[in-house]
Amino acid sequence: MKLSQLNIHFVTQLQGAYHKEEINSFFYMLCNFFLQFSRFEVSTSKDTLVSKSNIARFEAALLRLQAQEPIQYILGCVAFYGLTFKVNKHTLIPRPETEELVDWMVSDFQNQDTMFDILDIGTGSGCIAIALAKNLPKTSLSAIDISENALVVAQENALKNQVLVSFCQKDIVNTNCLEKKYDVIVSNPPYVRQLEKKAMSANVLEYEPSAALFVPNENPLLFYRKIAQLAQDSLHSKGWLYFEINEYLSLEMEILLHEIGYINIEIRNDFRAVPRMIKCQKL
Repeated sequence: MKLSQLNIHFVTQLQGAYHKEEINSFFYMLCNFFLQFSRFEVSTSKDTLVSKSNIARFEAALLRLQAQEPIQYILGCVAFYGLTFKVNKHTLIPRPETEELVDWMVSDFQNQDTMFDILDIGTGSGCIAIALAKNLPKTSLSAIDISENALVVAQENALKNQVLVSFCQKDIVNTNCLEKKYDVIVSNPPYVRQLEKKAMSANVLEYEPSAALFVPNENPLLFYRKIAQLAQDSLHSKGWLYFEINEYLSLEMEILLHEIGYINIEIRNDFRAVPRMIKCQKL
């Protein structure tokens, strides 16, 4: 089968399930992954014959895409802040919004000339901690997560990206104190309310770990409250706390952090122009 014929077959099989642009993007990504073809090479190699083994790989990917499985899980990896991360069913897929949170922190601390400690709470694939370690050389990074399976992936990602991060398994909700003092604490905790499920796509609901996504409608800030309270004891004076937040709860977050005693509270919009990040400082 020629590459052009495979392309037609691929598009035909996914019509109606995804937008045309998304289908084309999937095809280019799989061509790069299976054939090591760039997007340009795909467009100039339409008469190239695809081997039976590679056709079988495309067919297997098609079946998984038809079942709404995220392309990132099919590929087993995702790009994040210029790095490549392994992902699987035990980890959330890193989002562009989270890259913006990392970029905010890198911008804030890139001129730091003395060593300082950062803790990432709910690290998942390790994307935040590892990206910070890669871009802020004068840092000591620690990261915790409730999921041992996620931490296995995070460890692999740290090795893959050649950074040192200290990982630890911990249930933050049932933690009374942290092991040491930090200069910065960052977290992208579960923040999607159950009532928001109806607006989410099937590939997220059916495949990504629900424990890393959802919070009860009646207590949507439970992780933020717990982490902010722990940080009051575990941040050095003038230390900083960063969160990725639910766009619908930014005002509630600001009130919560003010009530706990933080100062210099700042909310920042993401590329969709919705409030997605917040930082504050301990007195």
